[in-house]
Amino acid sequence: GWFNRDRLESIYRRYAGEPRADSTAVVARDGWEPLTPAKASVGQKAVEGLAQPRSPAYANLSAGEAASYIFLAVAKQLPPSSRDISSSIRDDRLHVRAFVALDEFGGAKVLGPLAGLLGARDTVQLGGTMRVLRPGVGEFQVKEVRIGSFPVPSAIVPRLVRSIRRGRMPEGLSDDALPMKLPAYIGDIRIADGRITVFKAAQ
Repeated sequence: GWFNRDRLESIYRRYAGEPRADSTAVVARDGWEPLTPAKASVGQKAVEGLAQPRSPAYANLSAGEAASYIFLAVAKQLPPSSRDISSSIRDDRLHVRAFVALDEFGGAKVLGPLAGLLGARDTVQLGGTMRVLRPGVGEFQVKEVRIGSFPVPSAIVPRLVRSIRRGRMPEGLSDDALPMKLPAYIGDIRIADGRITVFKAAQ
């Protein structure tokens, strides 16, 4: 049978598991912050301060500071066409979005029917958590993906993440994660209350 665009969108949203309109929406506390050299400098200074012998045990960063500094290594995994990268914190997750050419995400081969609802370029949003795997190596584990206004079904997320990973992946990396290169003195990373807390490794 034939479906118009509105009908097809409605069906896709239902199977993708998007919350109903009457559910409580989660709003980003700090809004979207662009990744900038200035924010990267602030984040770098705060994190590098943990290397000092008498430094505090942790440093708090905003979404923009953390993403501009820590996430730069992850951003290298994003498609080359990525533009206007920004970030926000929602509950216990860091969200990063960029405007990209969707064929670099595998097109219909990865996105399936969703690819037919999208144009050549759109905003891709990744939401997830960061964790330290071992000294010097971390990961951004992607828990949710949105392309334009569409939520990507959770079953497709690992395949989509794998489609954009480049280079040799570190041992122990989760199937749905992008690698992060970290200073060896970082022991843990937690996301809560609108900020990211970076903890110094135990001496």
